[in-house]
Amino acid sequence: MTGVLGIAQLSTLYGVSLDGPDVEILMRHRAALFGILGGLLVGGAVRKSLRSAALVAGVASLGSFLLLAVSTGGYNAELGRVVAVDVGALLLLVGVAILHLFRPEGRQA
Repeated sequence: MTGVLGIAQLSTLYGVSLDGPDVEILMRHRAALFGILGGLLVGGAVRKSLRSAALVAGVASLGSFLLLAVSTGGYNAELGRVVAVDVGALLLLVGVAILHLFRPEGRQA
C-alpha cells in the first residue's frame, strides 16, 4: 500500500523512473488496486463466500502480470525480483485453489 502514498516507493520497488504526473497516477492507481485485491484475498481467507472470487481475482492478476512480463521481456533486475515473487505467489494461490475446489464439504474450517 506504500505505493499509493508516493512515487519514490514505486520507483525503488520497480527500479524505473516514473517521470510525470500521468505515469505517477497510473502507478499509484495500480498500487491501490493491489490493496483492494489484497483485502479481497484476506476476506476470502476468512469468509468462504468470498473465497472463489478472491482466488479467481488473485490468479487472474498475477497470471496477467506474469504473461505480460514474459511476453515483453527485457525488464530490469528489480522487476525481475517482482516477477520471481509473483511466480511464487501464483503457485501458492493455485495450490490453495486446488485445495478449495477438492476439499470435502464436511471438513470445512
